[in-house]
Amino acid sequence: MKILVISHMYPSTQNPTYGIFVHEQVKALVAGGCEVKVISPVPYAPWPLPVLKKKWQAYASIPAKDRVDGIEVFYPRYPEFPRSYLLEHSGALMYLGLRNLVKTIDKEFPFDLIHAHVALPDGHAAYSLKKEFPVPTVVTIHGQDFQSTLHKGPACRKRLQEVLLGMDSVITVSTKLKNLVKDEPYYPKIQVINNGIHLAEIDRAEVGRSGARDQITILSVSNLKKTKGIDLNLRALASLVKTYPNLTYRIVGDGEERKNLEALAESLDLGNHVFFLGKLPHREALQEMTQADIFCLPSWQEGFGVVYIEAMALAIPVIGVKGEGIEDVIDPGVNGLLVRPHEVEDLAEALESLLKSPDYARKLAVAGRATVLAGFTWEHNAARMIELYRGLLG
Repeated sequence: MKILVISHMYPSTQNPTYGIFVHEQVKALVAGGCEVKVISPVPYAPWPLPVLKKKWQAYASIPAKDRVDGIEVFYPRYPEFPRSYLLEHSGALMYLGLRNLVKTIDKEFPFDLIHAHVALPDGHAAYSLKKEFPVPTVVTIHGQDFQSTLHKGPACRKRLQEVLLGMDSVITVSTKLKNLVKDEPYYPKIQVINNGIHLAEIDRAEVGRSGARDQITILSVSNLKKTKGIDLNLRALASLVKTYPNLTYRIVGDGEERKNLEALAESLDLGNHVFFLGKLPHREALQEMTQADIFCLPSWQEGFGVVYIEAMALAIPVIGVKGEGIEDVIDPGVNGLLVRPHEVEDLAEALESLLKSPDYARKLAVAGRATVLAGFTWEHNAARMIELYRGLLG
């Protein structure tokens, strides 16, 4: 089975962790017997943009073709408007940028199926290609399409509807995302296939786990943006440090909210308890998890959240948010905890329930790991995906 994957989110020489979840799925599909080539379109960066801004310099530095862990990846250029301007037309522009490349690939690699990741722009480009290459076309929705793009106005909503109705199958990575569009005409064709984790990386990270420590460590790993709820963790921590003076909070990640969060930590007098570690390579982030006692990310706009199941697989008790994608995995009080969104008091109570009862925390951690190993690896994901492919191909 030959699969052509289209995803602007994919690791490259300039950003080796971007779209790592798509790459992990591709690797699992290859291990499951599929042949896969990837097209990862990159915004066109004409001179003098690479001189004026680092982002455009990075785009210009990405090679036209590369291999990532043995996977052949093409990086064609396409014109993109800044700030998602004219987003409803972005897929048409992407299609123009990769159309000739797809024709060339098809001569040597006559693909059986196209799998796009995100509806706009990638799914729109795949939908346009379908008119020239009559093969089954699948799109995976990771969050942005239904949590943001759908609400950007009538033009985007209409384009999403056109693209998704034209797909042979639509996948969401969580039930939460599927339920967001239950009144849309394409809802009946949606099926949920959760993301997973790569066990080999988890097993390597476990080697670094140390024994008893003087500090109790809470950890978050995320982009530092408002929706991740890091500020809620800081406020909850402020209410707990008097009772638990050996508490530390380590934050892996970077982003637009970092300065605000650092200022908040200082204003809450948490300077000796909070450590901003910045963006780390994936392996180092996993290593941080091995040293944590609790993983807490009260994110209130999460399509799924692979980082939660990575922590669960490392046998760390996890706190997530009710009504978000991780609800597909966590059974509250059995294999993790879920709190109400935006509720600092609820969050502090959940944290304290783990802090005051290490046995309870350990029970949740052990059950969480068992849950992930039983159904949330990339091998599980790929098996379900291959079953879907075979059904479409007859």
